[in-house]
Amino acid sequence: MFVPSMLLKQLYTRGSLSNTDSGLSFLLKNRLKDAKIKELISIKINGQEFHPDNISLKIAGSDTIAASTLNNDGHLDFPLRSVAQFLIDHDEELPFEKHEIEISFRASPFGKLSFKVEDSISECTKHLTRMPRNDMDDYGEDVIKQRQAFVKEYTGVELKHAPQYSVDPKTLGGNIENFTGVAQVPMGFAGPIKVNGEHADGEYLIPMATTEGTLIASYNRGIKVANLCGGIKATVVDDAMQRAPVFVFEDARGAKSFIKWLREYFPKIKEEAEATSSVAELTYIDNFFASKFAYCRFNFKTGDAAGQNMVGRATFAACSWILDHYDGIKDFYLESNFATDKKASQINIMRTRGKRVIAEITLKKDILIQNMRVDPKQLDYHARVAGVGSFLSGVNNTGLHSPNGITAMFIATGQDVANVSESSAAVLYTELTDDGDLYLSITIPSLIVATYGGGTGIGSQKEALETMDCYGKGRVMKFAEIVASVVLAGEISLASAISSSDWVSSHEKYGRNR
Repeated sequence: MFVPSMLLKQLYTRGSLSNTDSGLSFLLKNRLKDAKIKELISIKINGQEFHPDNISLKIAGSDTIAASTLNNDGHLDFPLRSVAQFLIDHDEELPFEKHEIEISFRASPFGKLSFKVEDSISECTKHLTRMPRNDMDDYGEDVIKQRQAFVKEYTGVELKHAPQYSVDPKTLGGNIENFTGVAQVPMGFAGPIKVNGEHADGEYLIPMATTEGTLIASYNRGIKVANLCGGIKATVVDDAMQRAPVFVFEDARGAKSFIKWLREYFPKIKEEAEATSSVAELTYIDNFFASKFAYCRFNFKTGDAAGQNMVGRATFAACSWILDHYDGIKDFYLESNFATDKKASQINIMRTRGKRVIAEITLKKDILIQNMRVDPKQLDYHARVAGVGSFLSGVNNTGLHSPNGITAMFIATGQDVANVSESSAAVLYTELTDDGDLYLSITIPSLIVATYGGGTGIGSQKEALETMDCYGKGRVMKFAEIVASVVLAGEISLASAISSSDWVSSHEKYGRNR
């Protein structure tokens, strides 16, 4: 199995090269897939080769094994995300400078893997104050207790609530570093809300985690009105996740020629990108020119994962192949800030990042008047006045408060909350019907959600998704439709509260904390 050279070098843990009491040590972390180390072929440092008799390996949870024993008798399990420590018997310490390390070994299912990296040994930093860590097993009970004790010693505050958790820390690798405890956010449920989607078709209770009084009550008001009007129609109309490398050339013509070549070889680039994942699908590459730079937005479908890490890895592999096969590239950066990861941007509003979802409803005049004390004309007029305010302020949202519902659902369901930056963008539209009712829609052009991977499988977050039947594979579109429907319900509620002057009184009733 071919592994691009740039991706292969990511196995090495930068900064792990160190002098030990008996020689040298460095770490490799499996960032590919579950594997078995079959044979250690060679290790060279600054050109000096070390015999297998002088090398041993250790993986967390297993005994140290001599490389010569490994080569003669079998294999060493090397699961995904696990760390392998290489220990080398050596009489001389390496100086505090940069060193070249060459590693070659066989592992299934990859075959022979060989790469060369550079790393430096730093002067002793034991005098620096640091959180306790264990490079081989940083999620064990002992090191967690050490960190809790360290916090008490350093700050004078004993953690009483944070250590009360039900999740198994061993499952949190890839979710958090320096795990010390949990932050407990109050969670309630709104709804049920009736959703008429292509993927979500039914009534759903909505888990929301927040410390903002009135939030759940407000969404419940909007949900009630939406349900009385037959529910909310939701549609996912686009799906894309990006990584945006930039290639630097001698001049603009060099960049222009490269893009022509890129389009010609797109099938091969797609093949290299998709070889890194069973899920990622490279659909197209957007190209943008400035000066002598070629900015390339790689657009992927990522299944039920949010996919930022997935597309980063896939784009990295594709670019590794590009760099090996195209002459004239002067410089290269995997991310040019053009994907605008976790930042609001106009390009994501126009081109989609995550899921582009539209939620819509026709609000009946009599239902609005009876339940919200507002007339459709009031809401329509307020939306137009607020639209002018949105334009003047330059915001990325012509609605009122979509990030409220999105953030509360993100926290409850284990989403990456920083993605609210992009997901906060929204386009609200109102239209009076011939019958005097109000058509209302909201378009969320960059809703980044997941139902699998990331934080979605942790304890209460997994449970929250399960209450909507949205945990696991094949459910992300359903979840996106539910989120968009909740957002629209929130718009109904707040717009009505502002138009009927109930806004302040509601906060006085439910939001007092003084």
